[in-house]
Amino acid sequence: MRICVLDDDLSQTAFVAQTLTAAGHFCQVFTEGKSLIHQLRRQPYDLLLLDWNMPEMPGDVVLKWVRQNLTTNLPVLFLTSRSVESDIVQMLNAGADDYILKPVSRPVLLARVEALLRRIYMHQNEVTEETYGIYRFDLTTQTALVNEVAATLTQKEFELALLLFRNLSRPLSRTHMRESVWRQDVDIPSRTIDTHVSQIRSKLVLRPQNGYRITPIYSYGYRLEKVGNESS
Repeated sequence: MRICVLDDDLSQTAFVAQTLTAAGHFCQVFTEGKSLIHQLRRQPYDLLLLDWNMPEMPGDVVLKWVRQNLTTNLPVLFLTSRSVESDIVQMLNAGADDYILKPVSRPVLLARVEALLRRIYMHQNEVTEETYGIYRFDLTTQTALVNEVAATLTQKEFELALLLFRNLSRPLSRTHMRESVWRQDVDIPSRTIDTHVSQIRSKLVLRPQNGYRITPIYSYGYRLEKVGNESS
């Protein structure tokens, strides 16, 4: 999972990042709320882990922005030293999914993170297909259908196409594509991703007349956009 950590205490961020990375998660650290929000506009993440007592933009302001501006139900976990009961209640009512007090041990931190991820994303394991206009993705057989006609996608093409549809209208960097589809420990050239995107565009006939198009973003990546009216 891709996890963002917001905390201006470098020893704390190192502790959290080491704990989560050792468990197989991709962890990105931010020491300023504005920088985190800037990145959230550009990249999707699976979990936010926020400290409340931040200079300039505290964690409660970041939480408010997330709930007002992101369409996905991004889980947010507070890891903070503010232990007053009214503070805990305030953040949970404001949309936080969990609240942990500092200091916390590695086993407890990891257990709470894993429990939250299971709770939030459990329903995804129950879904067997996803539909976007004329495009249907069978998650059981990993088959993509266009107007109920199967497209001959490879496994990586299927995963990449689904990633694009799940992040409709959001720019995805080549780095994020590589980490999501080829995993973070695999180093592949950019041209490999470009070739896969080209194959997806061709095999799924991603053209405006079918309601979608892939737009390249120079020196960054790609964005799948919904355009006009989808064909019936």
